Amino acid sequence: MPFRLLVPLGLLCALLPLHHGAPGPGGTAPDPAHYRERVKAMFYHAYDSYLENAFPYDELRPLTCDGHDTWGSFSLTLIDALDTLLILGNVSEFQRVVEVLQDNVDFDIDVNASVFETNIRVVGGLLSAHLLSKKAGVEVEAGWPCSGPLLRMAEEAARKLLPAFQTPTGMPYGTVNLLHGVNPGETPVTCTAGIGTFIVEFATLSSLTGDPVFEDVARVALMRLWESRSDIGLVGNHIDVLTGKWVAQDSGIGAGVDSYFEYLVKGAILLQDKKLMAMFLEYNKAIRNYTRFDDWYLWVQMYKGTVSMPVFQSLEAYWPGLQSLIGDIDNAMRTFLNYYTVWKQFGGLPEFYNIPQGYTVEKREGYPLRPELIESAMYLYRATGDPTLLELGRDAVESIEKISKVECGFATIKDLRDHKLDNRMESFFLAETVKYLYLLFDPTNFIHNNGSTFDAVITPYGECILGAGGYIFNTEAHPIDPAALHCCQRLKEEQWEVEDLMREFYSLKRNRSRFQKKTMSSGPWQPPAGPGTSSSENQDEAREKRPTKQKIPLLSCPSQPFTSKLALLGQVFLDSS
Repeated sequence: MPFRLLVPLGLLCALLPLHHGAPGPGGTAPDPAHYRERVKAMFYHAYDSYLENAFPYDELRPLTCDGHDTWGSFSLTLIDALDTLLILGNVSEFQRVVEVLQDNVDFDIDVNASVFETNIRVVGGLLSAHLLSKKAGVEVEAGWPCSGPLLRMAEEAARKLLPAFQTPTGMPYGTVNLLHGVNPGETPVTCTAGIGTFIVEFATLSSLTGDPVFEDVARVALMRLWESRSDIGLVGNHIDVLTGKWVAQDSGIGAGVDSYFEYLVKGAILLQDKKLMAMFLEYNKAIRNYTRFDDWYLWVQMYKGTVSMPVFQSLEAYWPGLQSLIGDIDNAMRTFLNYYTVWKQFGGLPEFYNIPQGYTVEKREGYPLRPELIESAMYLYRATGDPTLLELGRDAVESIEKISKVECGFATIKDLRDHKLDNRMESFFLAETVKYLYLLFDPTNFIHNNGSTFDAVITPYGECILGAGGYIFNTEAHPIDPAALHCCQRLKEEQWEVEDLMREFYSLKRNRSRFQKKTMSSGPWQPPAGPGTSSSENQDEAREKRPTKQKIPLLSCPSQPFTSKLALLGQVFLDSS
């Protein structure tokens, strides 16, 4: 259907004044060193406020200077901020927080927790901190990175999530009780992202611990979503995990779907998995065919491809960064510049933005200090060096400080039209927003290592190379070193080789003995067959079940009761909207 988007001229006007040390578009590019220090100061203002006013609660309430639990009672902000401390260079505080978490965090609690959020924030945060511990000067135990207290905590947290995957489809419930498992009355409706956002953390966990159950359940969930796509190649927003039927059939790249696509790409890179990348590329074709209009991405009906919501959501701003990971730089930059114009209009990205009207959507005018546009700027700047991307970083620092900074941290912006504030500072502000800003302005950070330096670590399974660069960020910006996935697997591979040799040796010895006792029969000698099948067939079947090395290819969503058309981030849109 023909659909033309009109972008109002007002989009091109930035509303916020530029500060000293922040050159405008006509001047020189923003000074990275200046903004690096500004970002670091932002982090410590928020982090210190959390420690002083909110710890051990999950999050800080910056307007009332106190804390509250949000996603489970894990001291979540501390876990989420841990690897950011190291990226900012604070080794001593990293070491202190590792001890605090070991002493204070308990997962044996009677709490209903979001499976999705617990995975990306808690499991992801602990895995990342575990893998960065040696770089941070923590005295690691023998066998690291294949053992360690933070790894054991991550495994314990992940095991608490496994009951959610015990469904007829293998797709998980959205919520699980950490002590009792899935509640009997739990809704079976889960958003797409809440099903397809596990492979990065769970595959890492399986590789480090040797227990395949985590990667297995993550892969099953991914495959069930893939098999549930429509005839035109799209997935909806929410699905019933018991029946596999789509409940919300709106398809897009934003809230409720976003990190599913992200994890197909990042999982493919992390695991060198051609199947996952092929799945994403097929989705990408359908997304471009049905949801893309003038370098914007809209919401469409998943079976018909007709436009259902001509809106841009702030969560969609991760997409240009994801495009950069597959080398689609030109399209990524065009879409990024569209999103940047919205930032300039309001000094932030409203949750929903009506593209034809060029303005916010009612009751979706807020900006909870999300990182997605900054994340895309960081990726694209690494790929292009375009100074426009630094300008976005400058604008983000200036507007966040001007609008949301309060005495006890940084407050969610409730309404970008009048800059009213809300009493919440989500943990992702320290895990993602500040981290991506800092990395945008810090080109020599160890995260950006090009392989010129690395650490050689001796594990029980041989020598392992770590820290050579190429970190994969989970969707909460917790970096995972892909090399670590190979550190704890060599023993298994060598064990298979030894077992093959031993099996061949004893088979040969046994058959020689038989050969000596019997007269030679006519025809070539064959090893004895097992019951119903040949010995060689048994060996072939065994080899198929073993892990094989992959060849290198060429190359936020809680659950809630759902009764209407579309539910996003716990808020419901009615058909009449």
